[in-house]
Amino acid sequence: MRGRRKSDSEDPTETPDVIEYMTMMIGVVYAIVLGLAIAGVWEERNAAETTVIQEAQALHEVHERVSTYPAAERERVRDDVESYVHYAVKTEWPHMVEHGELTDRGDRMLRRLRADVTDYEPETMQQAQSYQAVVDQVAEADTARNARGDSAEPTMPGVVWIGLYAGAIVSVGMLFALQIQRSGRELVLAGIFSALIAFLLFLVWHFDAPFARGLEEPTQAFTSLFPHATG
Repeated sequence: MRGRRKSDSEDPTETPDVIEYMTMMIGVVYAIVLGLAIAGVWEERNAAETTVIQEAQALHEVHERVSTYPAAERERVRDDVESYVHYAVKTEWPHMVEHGELTDRGDRMLRRLRADVTDYEPETMQQAQSYQAVVDQVAEADTARNARGDSAEPTMPGVVWIGLYAGAIVSVGMLFALQIQRSGRELVLAGIFSALIAFLLFLVWHFDAPFARGLEEPTQAFTSLFPHATG
């Protein structure tokens, strides 16, 4: 009689409380991990954009501050800057997006610019003041270039992607397997939840490579400051 009453009182369609708690816990943990992933790639995206702006602005300052130099030295430095910018935008950028690294030729071009700047000996007080400012801006451009190289690779390691995909499969799978009763309204809500997770994963993927996808106009800082060199 007791066994019969127990079996009659149990509803096989109901999800046990322990499994409900486990499902809720998995969902909360996955939401935290996914939120941290989005915040991380967004921060790297902003850092990459700032790096490009700093590099372009520093080169622009070099280009303008040598106006006090004699004509020969001024034109040599400006040619170095424009050649570097043209190469960085037209050649190095596609290589960086495809291979996740900078090129040796770009390094050599920047070293040549540094050498032409530092080899010049100022003759007047005004030239001496401009000289130190130009040297500082070349150093800043070099630092920004190195930071750009560090941001060229994807932000998220492969093991993190495995965790994100596995968490999405487990969360959605447990939702469909245990939590819904297959009614129309519940299926719609479950579909919306699944679409939201897919969209958030897409955001992580989109911003994971800022120079390839995350920035709308990644070279705009160069093209706006050097329209002739990048045309």
